[in-house]
Amino acid sequence: MVIDRNTLSLEDTLFSGQCFRVFKEWPEEDPVFSVISGVGSRARKFSCSQKELSEEVLDSYWSHFFDMKTDYKALKDRFSKTSEIMRKACDYAPGIRILNQDPWEALCSFVVSQNNNIKRIMGIIDRMCKTFGSVSEEDPSVHGFPTASQLCEASEDDLRAIGLGFRAPYIKNTATAVVEGLIDLDSLKTEPIEQCRASLMKVKGIGIKVADCALLFGCHRLDCFPMDVWMKRVMADCYAWNEKTNCAKEAVLLFGSSAGVAQQYLFHWARNGGLEEKQ
Repeated sequence: MVIDRNTLSLEDTLFSGQCFRVFKEWPEEDPVFSVISGVGSRARKFSCSQKELSEEVLDSYWSHFFDMKTDYKALKDRFSKTSEIMRKACDYAPGIRILNQDPWEALCSFVVSQNNNIKRIMGIIDRMCKTFGSVSEEDPSVHGFPTASQLCEASEDDLRAIGLGFRAPYIKNTATAVVEGLIDLDSLKTEPIEQCRASLMKVKGIGIKVADCALLFGCHRLDCFPMDVWMKRVMADCYAWNEKTNCAKEAVLLFGSSAGVAQQYLFHWARNGGLEEKQ
């Protein structure tokens, strides 16, 4: 059965700022979207056009990756009842889903993302994988995301050489924290969210936004509501939030335990002109 864009849009999902090892290949009338996922030799690559996307194309790994078991229609229906703005955000890109990514890959990627643009993030992560990562057992043309141990072995100069700049020591700090057990990636999926956030923020180079992105996009903690520049704008303009607002608490009160999904619809809508349209 073919999967329509309202159920899963490859373009909107892969290019909504959740992950960075993504590619779009022409022709324009039916482009192929690709994503590489996974750490070390376990890395995999998925490539498909929207027209060819079907349940048969998604094996168990990619079905889980694209979160196909979650009923997003029910979530969108519930979110849309909260406000007209939320309805517009859901309608703008209804095929966005929250990816099930490897927690280490997501955490490290969002450390890289600080004060950075998407194109540059993608370039740094591509070089990081090719320089320090292992070749995939499934596809020798693919390099897996480097493990925390592999990045621990790299010097700061090695990391700066791939374009990390001031983020190089942050990557070293984060990799070391994982290797030494200060960050327990498995527990981030199950422990109370405040405890997980605090655990991550003990590491120099991880602030609240990076922590929340890592938890939402790497641990599938849908109760996280990352606040970047776009989200601060949309929540201030549309919901009257200010710097004193307890964003995590208010988001769950507004949108329920899947607030992170609502966040992604709002983020994508705002970043693509929704706020200007509203005005």
